[in-house]
Amino acid sequence: MLLSEQSYKKIDREIAKFPADQKQSAVMAALAIAQDETGWLAPEVLQDVADYLGMPAIAVQEVATFYNMYNLKPVGKNKITVCTNLPCSLSGGERAAHYLKQKLGIDYKETTGDDQFTLLEGECMGACGDAPVLTVNNKRMCSHMSNERIDELLEELKK
Repeated sequence: MLLSEQSYKKIDREIAKFPADQKQSAVMAALAIAQDETGWLAPEVLQDVADYLGMPAIAVQEVATFYNMYNLKPVGKNKITVCTNLPCSLSGGERAAHYLKQKLGIDYKETTGDDQFTLLEGECMGACGDAPVLTVNNKRMCSHMSNERIDELLEELKK
């Protein structure tokens, strides 16, 4: 068991939402819970989730590699994902990404030297009218991101 007792209790609550013979249906929630605790999903964490849910490790890995919200490599404390799908791109997404790259001194799929920020490119976040849009750690969506708002966000996240 690699996770805390609290995380397994959270996973158990997710498992309880499904019929007893279908606990593997909680795999996405279990991966999110594991990632919240560990920061990323190392191979041994994927194996642990698979064992806990009674499913093949390859099936857990298939889910983790399909969805971009799961981190299969270490990331910074703050993972910033910029929507670069066409509507966001045309409405300032590329500009916001370029500004973030300059401010952070990194490119997509890179992490700052202090492990504070990782910058990723993302697909549609379902908020095209709010472009440019970015998310922080898959949990917080930020809309209408001007350079000034990006500066404010970075300062807030550094604290």
